[in-house]
Amino acid sequence: MPTHAPVPSGPTPTAGRVVLDADDIHRALTRISHEILERNKGAEDLLLLGLHTRGVPLAHRIAANIATVEGTTVATGSLDVTMYRDDLRSHPTRTPHRTEVPDIDGKIVVLVDDVLYSGRTIRAALDALSDLGRPAVVRLAVLVDRGHRELPIRADHVGKNLPTARSERVSLRLVETDEIDEVRIIDSPGGSQ
Repeated sequence: MPTHAPVPSGPTPTAGRVVLDADDIHRALTRISHEILERNKGAEDLLLLGLHTRGVPLAHRIAANIATVEGTTVATGSLDVTMYRDDLRSHPTRTPHRTEVPDIDGKIVVLVDDVLYSGRTIRAALDALSDLGRPAVVRLAVLVDRGHRELPIRADHVGKNLPTARSERVSLRLVETDEIDEVRIIDSPGGSQ
């Protein structure tokens, strides 16, 4: 008797329209890498912290770009903000990921995330950082800024400003986690990310 793969819940991976393909993502991350170097005047004291899940591979890609330009390795880490979120009561808790953060005291920390929406994830990341040490500066780099902020948070480095309706969802997939690089806009009654 043939077995069938489980039917995925939610929109299919090919739903909606592609707004960034692999080349667009590569160009955006290259530009962000150069902006970070320019603003920091080099790679000294720089630490890239990727936010789980897709911010982590983005941070590694930016670090690789910086290493190519500067010829030096940039420290990277990963930060899970699950337990710092302010919506734990209203959303099911996901399984936390491992946080791996080198010493942040006195460092120029660039938080790297995939999609900036309400700003609540970044607020949670700032709370988590305050428990880990005292960086000299904290900046934010995101691949996509879709607007609809609920908190006064702004990204320093943005790959693509993508104005969306609240009824739309931004689906970002990366080779490292999803086997393809693309950003799609999907009509979704909940409009969750």
